[in-house]
Amino acid sequence: MTSAPLIPPPHPDPHVPSFKLPPKACDTHCHIFGPNHLYPYVPERPYTPPDAPLEMFKALHERLGVERAVIVNATPHGRDNRVVTDAIAQSGGRYKGVANVDEAFSDRDLQRLTDAGITGCRFTFLPRLGKLPDMSSFDRIVERVAAFGWHVDLYLPATLLPDFRPRLTALPVSYVLDHMGVVDVAQGLGQPAFTALLDLLRDDEKCWVKVTCPERMSRTGPPFHDVAPFGRALIEAAPDRVLWGTDWPHPNVPVMPDDGDLVDLIPLYTEDPVLQRKLLVDNPARLFRFAD
Repeated sequence: MTSAPLIPPPHPDPHVPSFKLPPKACDTHCHIFGPNHLYPYVPERPYTPPDAPLEMFKALHERLGVERAVIVNATPHGRDNRVVTDAIAQSGGRYKGVANVDEAFSDRDLQRLTDAGITGCRFTFLPRLGKLPDMSSFDRIVERVAAFGWHVDLYLPATLLPDFRPRLTALPVSYVLDHMGVVDVAQGLGQPAFTALLDLLRDDEKCWVKVTCPERMSRTGPPFHDVAPFGRALIEAAPDRVLWGTDWPHPNVPVMPDDGDLVDLIPLYTEDPVLQRKLLVDNPARLFRFAD
């Protein structure tokens, strides 16, 4: 797909946040793109990112005060996970990863990824990011990765949860719902999609949620304060199964955020230092198996 549209680069100069992240704070959802000459983008990609390589990634986290990260392999790299595993190998134990896999991966391939720091695999349920997963294949892959202790990361809009809930609650592994279910903030906290997300999070101990991507949900724009009540509600619903991240370098967003704003939202999600530590340190360490 050589006509895949070029998307904008990340914010060139995010501010140093006012909120100071605690030691071992983890950005649990971020990406590295390229450089394309080393880690080529696949022809069938739905978009073309500007290179956002490891050096930019590290500089952003140093500015924000982030010590740990979970790198999620994004669609443009297809099933080639080297951009993630190479970064993990250079991180001194500070990075983990989420891979893209399919049924062509052998058990030896999955073991190799596990040894390289991969702790889960991702499935996207947004038509704009390509063909939706074949659910029979999804079930088979989940059964196989369960043997390696992986979780599954699901970019699944909360509007689809009523249909997917029986399948999710029957999964043999933990699952993480990305980006607060990308609910429409304008519809309020009582909207059916967000209620379904809260109910699932409370009821199923395998369910985790990423308090990420306010820029995809906000109707008022930066600094995205209208999203704070949604993050607060999720943290209150299951303080031991919520995660925070930036989604840097922010592919396909309606407005490019200043990453300092994303850090400064954290005390609006919760002002309790104990809950902040769960969100930023303890929960990621447990799910992604960081060595403390």
